[in-house]
Amino acid sequence: MSNISKVDIHICDLPTIRPHKLAMTTITTQAIVIGLITDSDGRQGISEVATIGGASYGESTVEAIKANIDAYITPHLLGGNPQNFNRIMNDISKQVRGNNFAKCVIETAMIDLAAKQLEVPAYTLIGGKIHDALPLAWTLASGDTSKDIEEAKEMLHQKRHNIFKLKIGSGDPDQNVRHVGEIIKAVGNKARITVDINQAWDEYTALKQIKALEEMGVSMIEQPLPSWNYEGMARLTERFDVSILADEAATSLEDTYRQIKQRAGDALALKPAKHGGILQTQKVAAIAQAAGFGLYGGTMIESSLGNAIAASVYSTIPEFKFGTEIFGPLLYKDRLTVEDIEVRDFNIQIPDTIGFGVTLDEEKLAHYKR
Repeated sequence: MSNISKVDIHICDLPTIRPHKLAMTTITTQAIVIGLITDSDGRQGISEVATIGGASYGESTVEAIKANIDAYITPHLLGGNPQNFNRIMNDISKQVRGNNFAKCVIETAMIDLAAKQLEVPAYTLIGGKIHDALPLAWTLASGDTSKDIEEAKEMLHQKRHNIFKLKIGSGDPDQNVRHVGEIIKAVGNKARITVDINQAWDEYTALKQIKALEEMGVSMIEQPLPSWNYEGMARLTERFDVSILADEAATSLEDTYRQIKQRAGDALALKPAKHGGILQTQKVAAIAQAAGFGLYGGTMIESSLGNAIAASVYSTIPEFKFGTEIFGPLLYKDRLTVEDIEVRDFNIQIPDTIGFGVTLDEEKLAHYKR
């Protein structure tokens, strides 16, 4: 039996091809955490989580993730059998509160290692894949209407994306909604348009702007209100026909249960990092599915490694009403894996080789790690 002998956590900074504007920050360089778990035979499981804008998005900064894994989680891993990843994660959950991003790093690296020990794709250890490919959205976030329209038309021409998300939480809401309207006029007959507010509106603003967005034909409104405002989200869901999607408000299983009980939305964004790993993501998806919530395969803008992890788990989930947005690697100037993602006919292809289907580029890791 080859048990865990070593755990290494690295922080990397990857530059993006263009500024990526969100409500809380503008990304030009993305901070990510790479996890490496090695067994006694020298095999290595690899994983990644990304964070957005330091502490502006959430409490799980890359620095906190690394520090808490090194101090509080690694001691529970050494000597353990990675094929018992479910048992190990259950034990860790009793000893370590919260820290979902840190738990995701560890769990996914263990699953990758277990799959490599057994020489099978990682998705075979988490229920088996349903999908060979999934619809892939692209976020138009330059902040410039003409640039966004040009970018959308090029993506349609390449058959890369026909679902576009617009980040409209920063700046003047009236101007942002007009920006959405111009893009719908330009490409709305060939693509589905969604918007993400990133918690930036109050309820008064949301009532006015969602009415306008609904009339334009936007298909989904993501997290218009702050994550704590479940009652406001419920009122918006009841008032409008357009889907109201919860993201930052739906992290843990308990959050998801509360979201559904209060009908504080009618759709939910999945993200392995925010849920605490693959197993928790599948549980959240099952709860949402049972309640009739539409699912969206979300992203923390991971690079090609984290993207492969998300693709593998999403491949095991029955239906994504709003597709996925695991486009992260397409936003970076470089990658940390030998393999790139494959997008064909508006769909991302699910990797089929051993583990999560990607190989870490050691030279790139050495170049980009802090």
